[in-house]
Order: sequence, then structure tokens, then C-alpha cells
Amino acid sequence: MSRLETLGKNLKKYREKKGWSQAKLAEKIGFSTENVCRIENGKRYISLKKLFELTEILDVDIIELFKTN
Repeated sequence: MSRLETLGKNLKKYREKKGWSQAKLAEKIGFSTENVCRIENGKRYISLKKLFELTEILDVDIIELFKTN
């Protein structure tokens, strides 16, 4: 699994733990729902700035978004 796919899988996991839809996360981060979907599917890169914003929004350590377990 690529790093992008790992990030996407974990992003989805933490989004769902919050009980949020892709649309709700997209609204909070300033992305389109399509972009959130593409990130979760490992098909879109994300800037470091937005990555840090996501960790704050989801209240998760950045390391957790890259864990492969």
C-alpha cells in the first residue's frame, strides 16, 4: 500500500470515528467533497499545511495518519 493510500485509509477511519460525512469534513477543511473522496482513495496529494489542519480538525496526531496497521 502506498503512503497516499495509507493516509487516505486512516483519514477515512478518523473521519468516521467523528461520525462525519465526507461533505462535513470537506466543509471544515475548505475542500470539495470530491477532493476529500480522492484523498481517501489515495488519488490526490495534500499540502503539508492542509495535512496539519486535518490533524487539528480530527484531533489526531499526524503519525496516526501514516500508520499501516
